[in-house]
Amino acid sequence: MTRQVSRRTSAPRWWVRLRAMLAAAVVLGVTAPTSLALWSDQEQGSGSFSAMVVPAPTLTRACTYYPGVLGVGSQVRIYWALPAGYTLNDIQVRASTSGLGSVLAPLTGFSVSGNTQVQGDGTYRTDVPTNLLGGLLGLGTELEIALVLAPQGVGGWQSRPASVASNAGLIAGLGGNCRNLS
Repeated sequence: MTRQVSRRTSAPRWWVRLRAMLAAAVVLGVTAPTSLALWSDQEQGSGSFSAMVVPAPTLTRACTYYPGVLGVGSQVRIYWALPAGYTLNDIQVRASTSGLGSVLAPLTGFSVSGNTQVQGDGTYRTDVPTNLLGGLLGLGTELEIALVLAPQGVGGWQSRPASVASNAGLIAGLGGNCRNLS
């Protein structure tokens, strides 16, 4: 007679240990943090940003119109101050003959450093020549001249213009004048 021995298969030891640890975790209340706690946190954050502001040159005295001889060599003299930390290389002179408030275009062939003198008090005097037709014939047209601070390396930022307006008068500079706009 053959005797059959029934063997009971025992679980591997690691499986027993794992079940014991899971049971202990449930009993002791060890759980993963829930997302509800993260959403109900009372801390707040804030931030701000601002754009760069390039300071404008300032007009220090009333501008002057010089008619020249019969309108030839006429010029506008502008007195102004440069904001601290900037140089003459950062200044652009722009002009418009299309009336006040029209688009100001850079003055081609004009050198700020070649036409500007430093005054005794540290301010500047810039002489801007007007064209022959504006000086000789006049015709009552206005010329707007603006000094704009446009420093290199700041991504195209520039200041508000410091502007003057001149009128060459009717003929040969008679009755010509200049006035500060800003």
